[in-house]
Amino acid sequence: MRSGSYRIVSNSTVQQGAGAMPFRSPAARENDRMWWLAHGEHEVPPSLGWLSLHERKHLASIRFTKRRNEYLTRRWTAKQAIATVLEIDRTPASLTRIEVRHRPSGAPYVHLDGRAAEIDVSLSDRAGWAVCLVGPPGSAESGTLGIDLEVVEPRSDEFVADFFTSAELEHVQGLTDLDRRHEAANLIWSAKEAALKVQQVGLRVDTRTVEVQLRGERRPDGWAPMHVTGAAGPMPGWWRRDGVFVLTIASDAQREPPELLTTGSSLAGAVPVHSWVGRPTC
Repeated sequence: MRSGSYRIVSNSTVQQGAGAMPFRSPAARENDRMWWLAHGEHEVPPSLGWLSLHERKHLASIRFTKRRNEYLTRRWTAKQAIATVLEIDRTPASLTRIEVRHRPSGAPYVHLDGRAAEIDVSLSDRAGWAVCLVGPPGSAESGTLGIDLEVVEPRSDEFVADFFTSAELEHVQGLTDLDRRHEAANLIWSAKEAALKVQQVGLRVDTRTVEVQLRGERRPDGWAPMHVTGAAGPMPGWWRRDGVFVLTIASDAQREPPELLTTGSSLAGAVPVHSWVGRPTC
């Protein structure tokens, strides 16, 4: 596409004009707001008409079914969330205008019609389900958001000892109820992943460089506060338990919990799936 800026013609139409400016919808201009959404892999359309040409080329290079399913589920979930927040029509043709690209660190960011959109995103997937968090814009050097999704399942004592700080280890081992112990172990692990996404380093660094503190009671909307500290500074966030899944978000600043977009699915009754097991390669 030729260089130039975008002029908002309507809530769902963007055109080029003079003077480079990234696209911002009315909803995305509220800089402290965040939104989230979940979808299962069974909701991804069989037709690939909603993918951009670049995305279809990348998909064709994926040999393993698990990675292919994860890629499609993350992209479908992200495009649904981004289109809703930016007030873009969610037809397949409109969704091809949206691309989730990657910074040098590997962190995702949003392009609309080949130009940067002034929002930030974070993605996660687990057991056939994907989540997307949308919020204030990041930069090439740092993001603003991190989200992670985990299944509440047993974590070995060795796992906790290897990846948790001494304070986190003490917290988990101090829980006598088995379900609460499993929840805490997966919650802390998930919070670490979310925080390391804010730092745009992921699991390339020692997970003990950040420490998770659970603070306060769960709110009526299901969210409970948490706080992650590390060398890069504090990363406040929130967590919630929906059925067998635990979801965490971290941010570069204190914000209210994200709003659930109505265009997604509920995690409360979501069932983990591993559809790739019987067909490991495409």
